[in-house]
Amino acid sequence: SAPYLMCCSDCETVPIRDVLALEAGAQEKLLDLPLNYSETWGATPLREAIAGAYKTIKPDQVLVHAGAEEAIFTFAMAMPPEAHVIVMTPAYQSLYAIAESRGLEVSRWELKDGKTGWEADLTQLKGLIEPNTKAVVVNCPHNPTGFQFSREQFDTLVEICRASSLILFCD
Repeated sequence: SAPYLMCCSDCETVPIRDVLALEAGAQEKLLDLPLNYSETWGATPLREAIAGAYKTIKPDQVLVHAGAEEAIFTFAMAMPPEAHVIVMTPAYQSLYAIAESRGLEVSRWELKDGKTGWEADLTQLKGLIEPNTKAVVVNCPHNPTGFQFSREQFDTLVEICRASSLILFCD
């Protein structure tokens, strides 16, 4: 009876029939899909489709995960042991906890509840960068606050990361 469901981060459920109706011939493609293990890094047609959305990415540069947890784990495991990462918080626990469990140094970049809503202080972010910083981790649109970078803010974030040769990990 509640008009809004405020506790979930997933999308509203839709029937498979509605999803298949979005593409001509999709039902036949689904019925012809073999049920077996795919390649570990993701099925070739899926990696080709993802790479096709970008100008400079090749399919062999795409790694497909079954959910966010796998991607976050893979990312944290790829960091060198002496790495420092900066994580926007509040955050999904895995975004900082997996890195901490590896013994990585983690700094929390706290969103602030401002006059017009949640705000990200990009000057504060710059102050958190250390010589061993390897990445900045953001969640956008942000869960649980709903914060979304403006285009100008996001461009500035990208430039901050580029200037220090940091990976920008966006969940």
